[in-house]
Amino acid sequence: MFDYTVGMDRELEHAALVVLLTRPRAPWAAVAAAVEEAGSALRVLERGLQPDGQERLFPSGQSWDEELDEAARKLQAWQAEGLSFVSLLDSGYPTQLLEIHQRPPFLMSRGGQLDSFGGGVAIVGTRQASENGLRQARSLALGITARQVPVVSGLAAGIDTAALEAATEAGGRPVGVIGTGLHRSYPTQNARLQDRVAHDGVVISQFFPDAPPTKTSFPMRNAVMSGYAAATVVVEAAWRSGARMQARLALEHGRPVFLMSSLLEHDWARDYAERPGVTVVKDAEDVLARLGDVLQPVDELTWA
Repeated sequence: MFDYTVGMDRELEHAALVVLLTRPRAPWAAVAAAVEEAGSALRVLERGLQPDGQERLFPSGQSWDEELDEAARKLQAWQAEGLSFVSLLDSGYPTQLLEIHQRPPFLMSRGGQLDSFGGGVAIVGTRQASENGLRQARSLALGITARQVPVVSGLAAGIDTAALEAATEAGGRPVGVIGTGLHRSYPTQNARLQDRVAHDGVVISQFFPDAPPTKTSFPMRNAVMSGYAAATVVVEAAWRSGARMQARLALEHGRPVFLMSSLLEHDWARDYAERPGVTVVKDAEDVLARLGDVLQPVDELTWA
């Protein structure tokens, strides 16, 4: 059982955060805000703190020993599988994600260290990609990889798959940001690619390992992908798509957005093309020529 007199060590803080997030009807955004404000997940759990003086998240004054022990066992089991857990209070939490209001309370990852893959470029687009779109995604990934910059994508079918396959085949540094837990892959036929990305780069999830895909998990994934990457390139996307959503989120996050000129057949793309921070490009070579400071070596990047 945990000894509360030892102090708020990292493992105890992680266990407390897991307990908070697995309580019924606990809004994750509210939990994240309360933990940030208090500077401690354990303090929120013990005192029932809620940000801005609102109603308490949890009853204060009760013992959480059993729940903390169970959470600790889960965390140890995940670690034994090679899965990493980092909370938004940890120094290893990606600095660039702390800038965005959709920052998740924790990230789980498989593969390399999260802070080794900053400054990447996200390549996103439709699952029902054309041959030209797939070709552009591959060309972009190869060009970005040649500059030793991580290629970030969502491990969905279509454009995401083409970009990450090209990055892995070229010996690059792929980053897969997924909308499920790390025990799952979506689509299932990308399980092998997900393993390759974890081997060569890193796979990131903001969900517990067994979490299935849901209608809300993929928009949440797009927010994290946008915030984690230094820029987003949209290759092909209809109005109702996660790629269009990521373009909007990237602009909210202050990240540059590149739209392939072929997208201008869509009303949404013509509207976005007029917005500050958006550049319309002809092809992969045009994107690479215009990325400029975004493709600095990672150790030279700074985040506001």
